[in-house]
Amino acid sequence: MAIGPKAAIAPTTARASTRAALTVDDYVDGVVSGNRTMLGRTITIIESRSPRHQDMAQEILLKLLNHLRAFPNSKRAHRIGITGVPGVGKSTFIEAFGCDLTRAGHKIAVLAVDPSSTLSGGSILGDKTRMVDLSVDPNAFIRPSPSSGTLGGVTRATRATMVVCEAAGFDIILVETVGAGQNEVAVSEMTDFFLVLMLPGAGDELQGIKKGILEIADMIAVNKADGGNERKAKQAAVHYRNALKIMKHTSPNWLPPVVLCSALKGMGLDNLWQQIVEHKDKLTETGELQAKRRRQRVRWMWSMLENRLMDSFKHHPQVIARLPSIERDVAEGRLTITLAVEQVLEAFHN
Repeated sequence: MAIGPKAAIAPTTARASTRAALTVDDYVDGVVSGNRTMLGRTITIIESRSPRHQDMAQEILLKLLNHLRAFPNSKRAHRIGITGVPGVGKSTFIEAFGCDLTRAGHKIAVLAVDPSSTLSGGSILGDKTRMVDLSVDPNAFIRPSPSSGTLGGVTRATRATMVVCEAAGFDIILVETVGAGQNEVAVSEMTDFFLVLMLPGAGDELQGIKKGILEIADMIAVNKADGGNERKAKQAAVHYRNALKIMKHTSPNWLPPVVLCSALKGMGLDNLWQQIVEHKDKLTETGELQAKRRRQRVRWMWSMLENRLMDSFKHHPQVIARLPSIERDVAEGRLTITLAVEQVLEAFHN
């Protein structure tokens, strides 16, 4: 009877010891060689909140960045952010769009962010079940990640994960966000192209989406523009084109187009992709795309600095000791918000 349990435990123990023995160079070599298992493990290290894993992740990222520096700009991965109103069919669109791209010879990585529960912190992580064909495509890699309450649905590790996927040889990276209306500026500031999906005939379209989303969009695609929706989709497209003409856009060299498509029917996806390629060519020619990437790296630095400072703040022993009483005083109205903040900051500085 003793043989059974030992046989069951041995493989798990062996896997754990093998993973623990992996070095930074093992992870880097695995990613650069396109090893799927090592790619997934590397992203797991990056997403981990363990101090030991975070230190290792930075060493891995630095080596991968040095590897990518040898690549000309024309060979770097094209990063495309995708967002849309609830029910617009983002997963269906990404699967149809992704399958078209792989058939054309591209290697694509999909970073699909799942909304985490604000109560339990749990996440469904069901993107692979929604993208049945793409999930088994040898030229596609889908990585669902919990948003963990992050605004805009962009995880703190999304930028780093894009670097890893690019070093692994994926030439197109799609970043799917939770949905329009939270803080989609975050994803637009880490991608080369920002695509907003909209529905036809969903009431007053211009009332249903924030003006700020239209200002940062590089393209608006009215999805589900097939069958009985075709007339409504064309009307919606006219509204968006008129709205975009009077708005200030992120690029002086690009007027965001409005296109019609149907992910379910595979309609309009070729035209949509041609517009994205035209955007890349035009901004590369003017040097705007390269400048955008440089600005994004600086924003990444500030974003990480803010995260690190907040982590240090929340784990500071003086803050932990004083915060419960300060929160009670605020809740009971015995302390103003301003004085409460000053007391918390005083505890942190001391």
